[in-house]
Amino acid sequence: MRWIWIDRFLEFETGKRAVAIKNVSLAEEHLHDHFPGRPTMPNSLITEGIAQTGGLLVGEYHSFEKKVVLAKLSKAVFHFPAIPGDTLRYEAVINDINDTGAAITATAHVGDRLQAEVEMMFAHLDDPQTSQNNFEPKNFVFTLKLLGVFEVGRKPDGSRLTEPPGLVNLERVLKAIG
Repeated sequence: MRWIWIDRFLEFETGKRAVAIKNVSLAEEHLHDHFPGRPTMPNSLITEGIAQTGGLLVGEYHSFEKKVVLAKLSKAVFHFPAIPGDTLRYEAVINDINDTGAAITATAHVGDRLQAEVEMMFAHLDDPQTSQNNFEPKNFVFTLKLLGVFEVGRKPDGSRLTEPPGLVNLERVLKAIG
């Protein structure tokens, strides 16, 4: 993921659901052009934030051993625009997951107001040609750490979610990048 459209996770239940937030801020470059005089978070970027929330949930289910990509956006309904100062709360729920992919439903809320309703499907890629750096499991685990998943994550039995063994050491990576 080159651009991350969520700020942090609030809840993360392996194989079930995840809740993340995105603070909409005038500091974001894209809001200055969309729309001049009335900045609005583009619905496509809200959809991407929801897809990242759901995609990380789907990927973590298989310990990032499978490459997860967004395959289909079945439904996307937006009820009102998100504007600077809003905090979007994304909730993604896995409806079905298997070896070929997953289906999720998700919502975005601003406070108690339903902002968006989304249904999407993810596919698992098995093609060795897709083994590029952006699909490296350690990259996703690093992102999950930065977004606080391991601080709030829970396994189905209620125990604390832990980093998959042997994938990445955050301190080592942070030292390496500067």
